[in-house]
Amino acid sequence: METATKTQITVEALVKVPVEKVWEHWFEPKHITKWCAASDDWHAPKAENDLRTGGKFLTTMAAKDGSFSFDFEGTYTNVVPHKVVEYTIADGRKVKIIFGSRGAETLITETFEPESVNPVEMQRGGWQAILDNFKKYSEANA
Repeated sequence: METATKTQITVEALVKVPVEKVWEHWFEPKHITKWCAASDDWHAPKAENDLRTGGKFLTTMAAKDGSFSFDFEGTYTNVVPHKVVEYTIADGRKVKIIFGSRGAETLITETFEPESVNPVEMQRGGWQAILDNFKKYSEANA
């Protein structure tokens, strides 16, 4: 039996930084280029962000050896500062990120629709690795 909703994947991290600083690190291009990679042999050499409902974003993700790169881009569909962001990736998949303020900590819960090429566990691992990299960066730069 077919279900009405698509499969979703959720990753999360508890960042030991207040939500205001987490928000800045997550959305300002000067910070995005410092943390947005799943492994040390990748980086994000370019980031653009118009953080508002209807605004667009683009982050170029690239292998440091120059062998491969791609643009991760989309349009924001809902932005509630310091609380929630929803967007649609250029390929039509939907993402929702909840920023749960816990005083000096922030619980980030990111839920996304997987693409159909790579295994779900591989996608979960990649998104979790990027989120873990964000946590490390944000805590080191609080």
